[in-house]
Amino acid sequence: MAKVRITKEFKFEMAHALHGYDGLCANIHGHSYRLWVTVRGDVKKENKHIKDGMVIDFMDLKSIIKPTIINKYDHSLVLNANSPHANLDLSAFDKVYYLPYQPTSENLVSDFANSIISLLPENVELLKVVLSETVSSFAEWNIEDN
Repeated sequence: MAKVRITKEFKFEMAHALHGYDGLCANIHGHSYRLWVTVRGDVKKENKHIKDGMVIDFMDLKSIIKPTIINKYDHSLVLNANSPHANLDLSAFDKVYYLPYQPTSENLVSDFANSIISLLPENVELLKVVLSETVSSFAEWNIEDN
């Protein structure tokens, strides 16, 4: 049976700062992120099954990604927990996350991929996660590289 890939796109707004960076990104700033998640699996061939003809229902994929990534990070501030930013009083804000790494697109996309892998049904494989922070720049996690 041939495998089929499907991709779902998500969008969220997030601010971050890159501690120690030698440019403007050392300052808190925001991006309109776009996230593409590509999975692969066998197309269900069960006549009269409600998921017949699908690898995974797009709504099921959405129900994995939204609470894990989108709802968490949308309109949040993400900072490196190992930087002096962790000492700032940001208690006036509800959604501030201190990550154990520099919050670059490269690190975020890898972290997102690891989170998604553990939540997919056993017959669905994560192939690719792409995270774009601008219209012309993105980072890509690919199963072939891992």
